[in-house]
Amino acid sequence: MNPNCARCGKIVYPTEKVNCLDKFWHKACFHCETCKMTLNMKNYKGYEKKPYCNAHYPKQSFTMVADTPENLRLKQQSELQSQIRYKEEFEKNKGKGFSVVADTPELQRIKKTQDQISNIKYHEEFERSRMGPSPSEGAEMERRNSQESTNYRRPTEQQQQPSHHVQPSNPGRAQGSRTGWQLCSAPALSAARALYSLAGGFKRFRAVYDYNAADEDEVSFQDGDTIINVQQIDDGWMYGTVERTGDTGMLPANYVEAI
Repeated sequence: MNPNCARCGKIVYPTEKVNCLDKFWHKACFHCETCKMTLNMKNYKGYEKKPYCNAHYPKQSFTMVADTPENLRLKQQSELQSQIRYKEEFEKNKGKGFSVVADTPELQRIKKTQDQISNIKYHEEFERSRMGPSPSEGAEMERRNSQESTNYRRPTEQQQQPSHHVQPSNPGRAQGSRTGWQLCSAPALSAARALYSLAGGFKRFRAVYDYNAADEDEVSFQDGDTIINVQQIDDGWMYGTVERTGDTGMLPANYVEAI
């Protein structure tokens, strides 16, 4: 039995039947409810089981809720319940994560005291590193320099030989091999020299050979010159001042002897 058309109510035969939106339509009756444009299965849009074109498809709009006293009361009640649940969750998880320490006056005082102690320790370490070795350290360096100068002192027979003998070879020194005070900054070097001088660490030496400076930080001297304020830098080099010329710099340790 053939069904009736949902639009006109007449019988719909199979050749002109359209089955859509749970209803049967004639092809001519299947049109937009607003503009009457004929539709097909590809371009229709259904709303409440009625066909519409894309332009006249009903758009859903949201309804606004009036701020009545009852609605305001419900809103406030919902906010209170949310706050209660938040506090319950906070109290439950408070010990599991990190604990919040109250910033009381006592804790502020302790924190301030710790900061002051840290600053004092920092300045003490800074001044200690800037001023160089202490007097006790200077005395230890003097003892070490005395031992090194003794080890490098030539036999008496060689000291009595005339200066026209063959001079010892220049030991040579690489820039990266300088140690001791040569690696210090200028303020630290001055302070270290002052402490070392007070401790009696500087020695007087006498040149036994002529030496011409091979670098800008070295000094030249002649046989018989007195070298004052001498510091032992490493195994092969010293640092001192030629008393005759007043020049100060590096000099080879095997060209001089202790006085």
